[in-house]
Amino acid sequence: MMAPSQATGTAADPDGLEDRLRRFATIWSRAVFPVTATSMTRPEFEEHLLPLARELSQALRARLFDAQAAHRVGTALVDAHCTDPDALSRTLGVVDSYLVLYCGMGGGVERADQTPEQSAEESRARCARLQHTLAAGFAQRLRDRTLAEQEAVARSSLTARSDAAQALHDTETRFRAVFEGAAIGIGIFDLDGKVLEVNETLTRMFGGLEHHVRGRKMTEWSHPEDRPHVWQLYRELVRGDRDHYRVEKPFFRNDGTVLWTNLTVSLLRDPAGRPQYQLALMEDTTERRLLNLRLRYEATHDALTGLPNRTLFFERLEKALAAKDGARFGLCYLDLDGFKAINDSLGHAAGDRLLVEVADRLQSCATAPGEMVARLGGDEFVALTTGPDTQREVDELAARILSMLASPICVDGREFTVRGSIGIVEGPGSGERTTAEVLRSADITMYRAKSAGGNRYELADPEADARAITRHGLTTALPAALERGEFFIEYQPLVHLGDGSVHGAEALVRWLHPQHGVLGPDRFIPLAEHTGLIVPLGRWVLQEAVRQARFWQQGTHDKAACGPLRINVNLSPTQLHHPGLVADTVDVLERAGLEPGALCLEVTESALIGADEDLLKPLRQLAEMGVDIALDDFGTGYSNLANLRRLPVSVLKLDRSFTQGMQQHPVDPVDLKIVEGIVTLAHSLELAVTVEGVETGAQAEQLRELGCDTAQGWYYARPGPPDKLHALSMADAI
Repeated sequence: MMAPSQATGTAADPDGLEDRLRRFATIWSRAVFPVTATSMTRPEFEEHLLPLARELSQALRARLFDAQAAHRVGTALVDAHCTDPDALSRTLGVVDSYLVLYCGMGGGVERADQTPEQSAEESRARCARLQHTLAAGFAQRLRDRTLAEQEAVARSSLTARSDAAQALHDTETRFRAVFEGAAIGIGIFDLDGKVLEVNETLTRMFGGLEHHVRGRKMTEWSHPEDRPHVWQLYRELVRGDRDHYRVEKPFFRNDGTVLWTNLTVSLLRDPAGRPQYQLALMEDTTERRLLNLRLRYEATHDALTGLPNRTLFFERLEKALAAKDGARFGLCYLDLDGFKAINDSLGHAAGDRLLVEVADRLQSCATAPGEMVARLGGDEFVALTTGPDTQREVDELAARILSMLASPICVDGREFTVRGSIGIVEGPGSGERTTAEVLRSADITMYRAKSAGGNRYELADPEADARAITRHGLTTALPAALERGEFFIEYQPLVHLGDGSVHGAEALVRWLHPQHGVLGPDRFIPLAEHTGLIVPLGRWVLQEAVRQARFWQQGTHDKAACGPLRINVNLSPTQLHHPGLVADTVDVLERAGLEPGALCLEVTESALIGADEDLLKPLRQLAEMGVDIALDDFGTGYSNLANLRRLPVSVLKLDRSFTQGMQQHPVDPVDLKIVEGIVTLAHSLELAVTVEGVETGAQAEQLRELGCDTAQGWYYARPGPPDKLHALSMADAI
């Protein structure tokens, strides 16, 4: 059966929301109607509740959450004569059990930047806040109405004592009916605070012993949690400087427990206007206060682990950052290493039990004053310490956490050793940094610890933070940069060592960033690999390079425009795995009218280490078409030389590390022997050899004598625009 929130809608109600709202209103009316004093029938009462249900639904589903609608709903319930205490408790029960189920969207408040679990958690948090606000609106409306009615009646009853005997009798009768039957506590005191009259409700509120209540003065009913202005207001009222005041005040009951009330005290004057009596109206708010505390706890604590959640943590962190007078803070941002593998292998239930155990251990690590642990979500936790010596304390706290995690955790009869990566941010609470900035720095530092192997902690480094922020900015700017045409290609010539002629050119992509200027491929290619943008970027590079090669070919009759015979284009590992590699390459060559033999695709040695036949198949297809395949950066990937025979390559590009030793004099004979051996092996396999990083004429001559076929490097030319290649001077290379 489909869940209510997933029911199929009609043409008029596509998502079925109106139908679900009516079901919710039906459940609500059935729960509350038996305890109402309304003159409406139950169907009429259900129709009356429908717009209130709609207001709750809209508040729950709104992108910008505002709980004020629930306050209006609570007020409307009282106005509909739903004043019985059971009406409120039943309403809260219905909202708690059915609001998210019937009125949510897919079981939660969906947002593009949240997972379904985070959306469901936010829906539950919103529902809790709506209950809290609804209860507050209900109580406020009920209190205001009751206090207004009872205070008016009580005031008129006392004033009537000076009237004629018959009028006094009538008034006394009405007063007693209201006084004794009122749902709130009523007491009459003289100006010294002595109790003159109390009703049964007030007596029950204080424990049911009337003589205990009558035997005390109002001034004796102080409480340690009284706000400073409470007794100042009392003194002003007794002097006649004010007619009434309203406060929230706790009292001690006869058994020592605490009674919380909304207290309204009014001054009753004699006919001459002189102060005569005090009229106190007390509404017992103890249960509502406990409900508020429970709702507050649920809103600020993680439902799974019981730890403080993100909301409470941010409140504490804001206070720590705003502290003055030399106060400091230390923050440990913890992410469990490999938790996803445990969750995927054992299931979410086992993963939750593991998180509960980790939370218990973390809590045992942060027991000192000023320390707290919170769960941000998933397997991310934070530990906060405050005080004057957090530079030392935060390191010790991180060490305790890692030590605690080292002990195996038993889940479903299996033991797991959980490791964690911690990012530490420590500093003064001067208010210079926001909570978002501190948490971002801790997050970046945590990932630095994870990248270093995990099971360790790292201290925040402003320079490392800046680099990470820059990388993030570049990552987000990449797609738009490709659309805006911010990339361009420079070409570096490949020179034939035999005669010094330009044999080919390698296409090297650059990014003309609006803020950072020209960026080399090392700054953005890894980011493009990570985001998947390398595929469209690589296709663009291939198109531009092939188009330029065709332009050079068409100009071969003009010596000044003569260009390289072959164009080399780099392939990333992600492109190598892309299913459209062969088709894209063929399409680009055909559109440009370039022969396959004029194209060489360079693949790094590391990308082909251990490659299976499925990975080599597209390269074989391209090689069979006539496209040259070059093994780039050879010598850096620890590949087995015997595997060269199974690779569809025709060119071996030696890494620049082989030629760096040749810049010294005298040249290390071992370096020469290594290069000579590789060249001999490559030629025996009918592979051409290209050397990178040639920077001197002596290097070029030695490489020529060793039998290398082509070379590239700054000795010949730096990468540049295509129209500069024809100006390459080969005088020093011959």
